Amino acid sequence: MVALRGVEMTGKSLTESGPLGRTVGALPCAGRVIYSLAIVALGVETIVCAGVVAHPLGKQYNLIPVIPWVPAIRWVAYLFGAIWVVCGAGLLVRKMEQRAALTLGTVLFLCGLVLDLPKTIPVPASIGMRTIVFETLVIASLAWLLPYRGASPNWLTRVARYVVAVSLIVFGVDHFLGLTFIAAIVPGWIPWHKFWVVFFGVGLIAAGVSIGLNLLQRWGAACAGLMFGIWVVTLHIPRVMGLLGIPGAPRDPDEYSSLLIAIALWGGLWALTGRQKMDSSAP
Repeated sequence: MVALRGVEMTGKSLTESGPLGRTVGALPCAGRVIYSLAIVALGVETIVCAGVVAHPLGKQYNLIPVIPWVPAIRWVAYLFGAIWVVCGAGLLVRKMEQRAALTLGTVLFLCGLVLDLPKTIPVPASIGMRTIVFETLVIASLAWLLPYRGASPNWLTRVARYVVAVSLIVFGVDHFLGLTFIAAIVPGWIPWHKFWVVFFGVGLIAAGVSIGLNLLQRWGAACAGLMFGIWVVTLHIPRVMGLLGIPGAPRDPDEYSSLLIAIALWGGLWALTGRQKMDSSAP
């Protein structure tokens, strides 16, 4: 225990001194804003996509299923979209942040358990379905961890910390299980595709262990958030730009949701760097 405390104090001192420490110190505020805006954007997308629109290639797509947490019912999509917008905006207002975080986290977590998990149980080997479930749960948990310390009950903070940790580990393991597929979607201008898939897989697992053990968790969250930020810039944004006619890029509207989810994970993880400990009973 003494050794662990020493390591934690070392991590704390590193984040409070030097250029790198000052950079990490600026991450919580930036992360909260990025996370909040991503949630607002997901709400707007849910509302806008609550219907049938013309696909750029001439196909008709019912876009409600594009939002993985919402049933394909128009009025339900409008309702949930409004919740995301209000809660996302509320996270940026000091007087509203606790209520907005608890509401957003609770609704999203229930969506993951009630709407997404049952679809995954029959196909447990499906990386895609598993990813949808854990993305929903981790974004919900990040909402519970966003407010200043003490805003969420300690037991809820502890549950959220473990969910984030397990989710990151699952994402990391899936990088190995889906090595060939993930390597195939890495942009062609980036060399050593499989190497980077393995590298980020190891990084996600390490970040999950760091957060789960509450050991140097600020650095684990900072690095995990950076990974998602890198994917936003190098993978998701170019793929979304394909909707505008960039040759060779996919035109699937699902890319909008993937982009916004990745941004939410990026911002939410960076926001965690503002916590010294994620719960008072942590080791």
